[in-house]
Amino acid sequence: MPLIDKELITEKLKIGLDVDGVLADVIHAWIHYNNKIRTPISKEEISEWDFWKRYQIDKYDFYKELSLCWQTWHKIPSTEENLSTSTSILSQVGEVDIVTAREEHTHPFVKNWLSSQKILYKNYIGVLEGIEKTKLNYDIFIDDSPINAKSMLDAGKSVILYSQPWNLRFDDPRAKRISQLKDAIPIIKTLIQEA
Repeated sequence: MPLIDKELITEKLKIGLDVDGVLADVIHAWIHYNNKIRTPISKEEISEWDFWKRYQIDKYDFYKELSLCWQTWHKIPSTEENLSTSTSILSQVGEVDIVTAREEHTHPFVKNWLSSQKILYKNYIGVLEGIEKTKLNYDIFIDDSPINAKSMLDAGKSVILYSQPWNLRFDDPRAKRISQLKDAIPIIKTLIQEA
């Protein structure tokens, strides 16, 4: 994992925190939707990022359906319990911004969901494509996309990968893997100490 610049530790580290797949288990809502109109699948069967190809689902249909799920944001579960506590502690270690890729019209739904979950963050940054996150000025990204992670790592960014079935095959020693958000805190503290 790239080292943190020593000059940055006088200021709080900038942490880019993803929503879908890290905080919000939106794939759960999408699976519920999918299983009403197509052959049923389970979350565990989604073993790659672009799983829709294997199921002959058009990429644009998938993303449109995912956006549709956000219209009923109050039905989207969190990925884990106590996210509010974890983001609060994370905010003591660094400056946490929500950094999410999505269609513009879903931002209000996502913000409502974050508020309902009492997720603590400083700024909300939305981009259209996940790969655009790499261009943003963050010291550490917490994300679940193996494509985003590779791009960020190749650009010299630090990445903490939130484990999901679709990223388990991603094996890059530069990325640190977590199963719960609270596990990012000691990793970030270690990066600060090593700087």
